[in-house]
Amino acid sequence: MDEYMSRVRIWGLTCPGSLEEVGRARRWTREVLGDSPHADDAALIVTELGANALLHTVSGDPAGSFHVSLALSEHVVCVSVTDAGGAKTVPTVEHPDDGGTHGRGLGMVAALAQHVETLGGEDGRTVTAYLFSSTGVDGATCLPL
Repeated sequence: MDEYMSRVRIWGLTCPGSLEEVGRARRWTREVLGDSPHADDAALIVTELGANALLHTVSGDPAGSFHVSLALSEHVVCVSVTDAGGAKTVPTVEHPDDGGTHGRGLGMVAALAQHVETLGGEDGRTVTAYLFSSTGVDGATCLPL
């Protein structure tokens, strides 16, 4: 039976489109990852990506929502946030000047993660951040959920 069992564990949480839900998603992430060395970084990533989904897409509309997925294996933690679409631009790392008050979140995510990718289009995008263990495998991947 063990040959059919996956060592990857996957969790998902769908949150209504209000900023208070970002805090719930952050706490949930810390709870799921428990004593993982990546728990704090993953929680910060969820905070940034969840806030971006609410601020820049229809996820933040009264009937909107965003979805958080966590995939955990012995080599990698994958943190994915999927928005409800409506944005005409692709999330990118910005380099605001010193006085700028926005545009640093995705840069922070990129600094914490070993790899960040964005999939999807105007109907909804998934941003996935990969946090590899210290003995990480270069070819390790997780599929966004």
